[in-house]
Amino acid sequence: MSTTVEGPDFIALQVKDVPAAAAFFEERLGLRRAPASPPGAVVFATSPIPFAVREPLPGTDLDGGRPGLGVALWLRTTDASALREQLVQADTPDVGPLQDSPFGPMFSFTGPEGYRLTVHGG
Repeated sequence: MSTTVEGPDFIALQVKDVPAAAAFFEERLGLRRAPASPPGAVVFATSPIPFAVREPLPGTDLDGGRPGLGVALWLRTTDASALREQLVQADTPDVGPLQDSPFGPMFSFTGPEGYRLTVHGG
């Protein structure tokens, strides 16, 4: 039998402005920083998979279009409707309508530096 991958174990968005992106996830989505982060990154205490924002890796071009194009990043919450309203009240760009999905109510919005994010649950 061969060794296999069990699934995602860590997710990070590469951003030009790490402090601003970290503030967005803390202030608008309520994420809390993990006790320690490596230089150039902010890791959040998310479960079951750690999530971070970090400086771009060498050779990454964040000026070539919308960051994360082709990547679907879904975040879980206990109340998608309430979180959507919080984001609308905070003037978050491009907050879409609440819709039904196989994973419960969901909506999408534009996060730091143009990343398109989807939230579901509740």
